[in-house]
This record gives sequence, structure tokens and C-alpha cells, in this order.
Amino acid sequence: MFLSKLKNLKLFRPRSLKRRWVLTSVLITVVIAFMGVAAWSIAIYSYYYSGVSAALEAKAKTSADFFSSYIAMTYAEYYQSAFQYTERFEERDVLELQFIDTNGRVLVSTYGITAGTKPGTADIAEAIASKTTRTFRGRSPVTGERILSVSSPMIYSNGQVVGVMRYVSGLKAVDKAVSTNILMALLVAGAVIVIVVLLSLYFIRGIIKPIREVTDMTKHIAEGGFGGQISVKYDDEIGAMVDTINEMSMRLSQGEKMKTEFISSVSHELRTPLTAITGWSETILYDERLSVESRNGVGIILKESRRLTNMVEGLLDFTRIEDGRFFVNIAPMDLEESLEETIMTYGEILRIEGLRIDYEPSEEPLPEIRGDVERLKQVILNILDNAAKYAKEGGRVVVRTELEKPPEGGEFVAVVIRDFGPGVPEDELDKVKMKFYKGSSKERGSGIGLAVCDEIVRLHNGTLGIANAPDGGLVVTIRLPVSA
Repeated sequence: MFLSKLKNLKLFRPRSLKRRWVLTSVLITVVIAFMGVAAWSIAIYSYYYSGVSAALEAKAKTSADFFSSYIAMTYAEYYQSAFQYTERFEERDVLELQFIDTNGRVLVSTYGITAGTKPGTADIAEAIASKTTRTFRGRSPVTGERILSVSSPMIYSNGQVVGVMRYVSGLKAVDKAVSTNILMALLVAGAVIVIVVLLSLYFIRGIIKPIREVTDMTKHIAEGGFGGQISVKYDDEIGAMVDTINEMSMRLSQGEKMKTEFISSVSHELRTPLTAITGWSETILYDERLSVESRNGVGIILKESRRLTNMVEGLLDFTRIEDGRFFVNIAPMDLEESLEETIMTYGEILRIEGLRIDYEPSEEPLPEIRGDVERLKQVILNILDNAAKYAKEGGRVVVRTELEKPPEGGEFVAVVIRDFGPGVPEDELDKVKMKFYKGSSKERGSGIGLAVCDEIVRLHNGTLGIANAPDGGLVVTIRLPVSA
């Protein structure tokens, strides 16, 4: 019950496996140590105090019985015998012996306590009243020190109580012995807790390290890094898990390689017939003898062959990225000039489809950047094409450029492209740049365009951001660093 309540506290719900293991081990050890120290303290307490009390009780009863049976019958003789017995008492160095009358006053004492003094402890009156041996443990009303006293009544043969024989022992030495034993128990418990913590840290370290390696590798695999292997070997259950992950990674790598090779092979095979179809379609359109119906049909063939060619080129770029053969030719360039040319070319295509592009250049001249002109045109055309698919409802696409100077330093040229379509569901925003991801979109496409664009921008040390506009539509931001 106690442990379950502790676990509900935030302190006992750490996120780290290492902290959770150590806290649990320490908590269990502390509880066990506490119970052990408590049991040891009770045992030590009982051993010392009960032992001393039992010894004094036995001694007092034996002495009182002997004194009552063989010593005087009159009060004067009792007093004289008590005085002589006290004088001959051999344990005066460790015990105090007192003879007390029935009024609770001291008659004689081995420590020379003043005659007539009342010790004032409850054991004296209780022994006289009950005619049995009684014990007191506590502070003396006379001296203030902790004492253990045993009072045994002395009874004549006629049953009359003539007085009390009382033994008194100081508890200073006993208290010190008890405290020393409890302190030693606490020190041992503390040492055990420290040892448990160190052993727990050593043990959990052997578990945490391989778990971190497995976690890093699974993240690497999740990000597309198939084929990676965990080199460290273990001979236990963790080793079996590592071997399974290594085998899974290898099989995923083989499957990914086969898929990439297949896509590359098919794409290359499609290029030749597509080139022929596109070329002959363009040639046929120049024939003035074509009827209107035939010209429209050839136009559709040309349009679809170009779309299919763009898709094939995208697939080839994707396979180059997967194989590590995708490069950019970096050189100084005027991004604004290249952007204007691209918008002018693509704007005419959009105009035919009933859409328009609104271009809003930066208020201040954009500085020169370093980049690959053709690859950046590819990125902008791909994003404009995507925007055109979803901008049919809004009827337009807005392109603007900005010069950004963030507080952390540096300069960036940003190209912002926005459509006025339905946007992208919030739960899909962080996935739209993943290869082959199409989400809930019903538009045609391979789902690799944005993945290729993201890779091109990354190779320029830039970022490709995608977000929904507050008042509808999608906003794509290409942010490129200004060359030094």
C-alpha cells in the first residue's frame, strides 16, 4: 500500500529506465534496511533493559527473602541488621542498595544518601501495597539521572511488611550501549544502501548501453538507413534481440536495394519510348492537314507523355538519391532572375488551365547565393505543379521572395509559394515529404516529388518548410543561405 502510493508521486515516476531501476532498488533496500534496523533496535533494547531488569529483580527477591527469613523479628533488630548488611554489601561499585521503611523513607543506603529522604519512585509504594517485587525505569526525581530500580518487600512470617529492600542501577552505560548498537546498525544499513546503489548502477549500465545502441539503430532504420548493423555482441536475451534487429536491417536493405534497382531499370526502359512519343507528337502537331479532333487528341498524347516523362525523371532522381549518386553543381547564381524565368514559363501553362500566378518580389534586392540553377528550378516547378493541383478552387497561386536576417545570425533568401486550396490535414503535415507518401490526397502523382525537392534543398544547406495558411491553403517555404 505504501509503495503503491509512493509510485503515484511524480518523483517516483521517472522517465529514465536507469533512474527508475535505481529508485526502485533503493526504495526496496531502504524499506528492508528500515525494518532490519527497527527489529535490531527492538532486540537490543529488550536484551539490555529486560536483561538488567530481570537480573535485579531476581537478586532483590532472593536477598529480601533471605533477609526476611533469617534476620531480626523486631523493628530495632531489623534496622540494625539492615545497617550491617549494607556495610558488608560487596557490589556497591555497580549497584546502590537501600533499605526503606513502610512510609517510603530511606533508612540506610550504600551511597550514604540522607536518611529520611524519599526516592519518590512508584516501585516502592507498589511493592509495599502488593507485597511483590516491582520495577521502575526512568528519571530519578532526586538526581534527575536515568535509573533502573527494583523494590522487593521484606515480609515477616506473620505477613506484615516491615520495609523494602531496593536496588538502584544507573542506566547511563546501558543507554550508551544501546545507542552504540543502534548507530552501528544504521551505519551498516547505510553501507548496504550505498552498495546496492553502486551494484544497481553497474548492473543497469550493462542493460542501458545495449538498449541505447538498439534504439539508435532502430531510429536509423526508421529514417531509411537500411543495412546498418549493431557491432557489439551479447550472450543473453539482449544479444538475441540485437541479432534479430541486425537480420531485419539486412533484409530491409536487400528489399530496398531490389526495389530501387527495379524502379531504376523500369524508368530507364520507359525513357526511350516516351522520348519517341513526345518527339513524334510534337512533329505531328505541325502538320496543317490534321483535323481539329485529331489535333486535340495528339495534344492530349503530348501532354500525358510529358507528365509521364516528368514522373520518370523524378523516379530516376529518387534512385540516385537512394544510391548516393545524387549531386548538385554549386555555383554563384541570381535566384530572383531564375525564379522570374521559371514563373514566366510555368505561368503560361497555368493560364491555359484557368489559373494565374501572382508574383511579389522582395522590397529589397536579394543578394547572390550559391546553388544549382537547374536543380532549384526543378524544386520550384515541382512545388508550383503541386500548388496548381490544389489551387483550382482558389484560382491562383502566390509566389513571393523575402530576405531574412534571424536574430541568431546569418542571412537567408526565402521563396514562399502559397495556394488557396484545401491545405493538408494537420496529422499529415510532418509526413508529406516522406517518399511515396500521398496521404488522403486523391490527386495523381508518385508521392516522391517533395522528397526529391527536400533532398535538393538540403544539399544547398537550406530547409523546405510546409505549413497550412491560417485562412486556408498550403504555404511552402524554401529557405536558402546567402553565400559568404
